[in-house]
Amino acid sequence: MARVVVTDGMSKDAVNLLEKSGHDVTLKSFSNDELLSGCLSEFDAIIVRSATKLSRQVIESTGNKLKVIGRAGVGVDNIDLDAASESKITVVNAPLASTQSVVELTIAHLLSSIRNISKSDRGLRQGKWEKKAMVGTELSGKSLGLIGFGRIAQGVGLVAQAMGMEVHTYDPYLPPKVAKNHSTRLHKDIDTLFKTCTHISVHCNLSDETHHLVNYERMKLMPGKSRLGIKCGNHIVNCARGGIVDEEDLFQALEDGIISTAALDVFEHEPVDSQNKLLSHPDFHGTPHIGAATLEAQSRVGIDIAKNVMDSLNGKTIKATVNSHLLK
Repeated sequence: MARVVVTDGMSKDAVNLLEKSGHDVTLKSFSNDELLSGCLSEFDAIIVRSATKLSRQVIESTGNKLKVIGRAGVGVDNIDLDAASESKITVVNAPLASTQSVVELTIAHLLSSIRNISKSDRGLRQGKWEKKAMVGTELSGKSLGLIGFGRIAQGVGLVAQAMGMEVHTYDPYLPPKVAKNHSTRLHKDIDTLFKTCTHISVHCNLSDETHHLVNYERMKLMPGKSRLGIKCGNHIVNCARGGIVDEEDLFQALEDGIISTAALDVFEHEPVDSQNKLLSHPDFHGTPHIGAATLEAQSRVGIDIAKNVMDSLNGKTIKATVNSHLLK
C-alpha cells in the first residue's frame, strides 16, 4: 500500500481506482510555504495538475520518501524534472486523455476568430447590430501553420484539412515521413512557416528553446492573403502553453494591424488579471486555460494518471514516464 496525495482534484472514479488497489488517497491542496516545509515527505506519490508547482526546493524538501509524481495532463513545466530525477523520483503524465478536447477548442478559437463570434457577441450585449462590420472569412482555401506536430496538432490538422485548409508544420524533431503520412508540408525553419501561413496555431512544449518563439518579427512575416488571393488577414491561436507567444509583441501586432485576430487559452502569467493589455483589445478573445476542461477529458485523465502512478509504484516501465532518460 502507498500513500498518495492529490493536490489539484481528480475524478471520483480515479480516486476509487487507487483506493480499490489498496492505496491510501488524500485529497488536499497545499500553499507554496507548506510545500517548502516538507509536507510531501509523508507521501509515496503525488498527483498534480497545473496549479501545484513542484520546484527544486519543494522536491528536495521531501527527503527520500516520494517515489512518483503524476501529472494529470500533458505539460510538465510546473515540475522540475532535473530535481525529480536527481532524487530518483519517477515523473509520469497522461498524454492522451485531453487530446480531443484541445483539438476541438483550437478549432473553436479558429472559427470564432475568422467569423468574429466573440466580437459580435460583445457588440450585441452593448445593444449594437454590427452586421456589415462583422464580415468574416472562411477557413477553406487558407494555409494553417502548426508549430509542433504531436497528437493534438495532428488532430487539428485532420479537422482543418476536412474544412479545406492546406496544412503546414514546423517541428525540428519530427520524422519527415510522419508529416507526409498526414499530407502535411514540413518546413525546415519556422520563419518559412510564418511566411507561408495566414493562420498559425501553437502546439509545442514551453522550454528555453520555445519561449517567445512567436514574436513580432515572425508575425510580420505572415502574408495576410491566401494562396487564392483572398485578403483574409493573419490569425494566431495558442492552446498549448503560455509564454510561447510573446504577449507584448502580440498586442503590438494587433495594434499595428499585422495580426487581425488573436486567441489564447494559455498565458505567460496565470491567472490573468486586468493588467494584461490583450484583454482590452477588440480583436482578441481568450479562455481561462480550459483546453482539457471537458467532462470526457477529466474522466479520462483521472483514470489514465491513476493507472500510470500505480504502475510506476509497482516498478513497471511505462511509455508515460516523462523523465526516463534522466533517471538512468
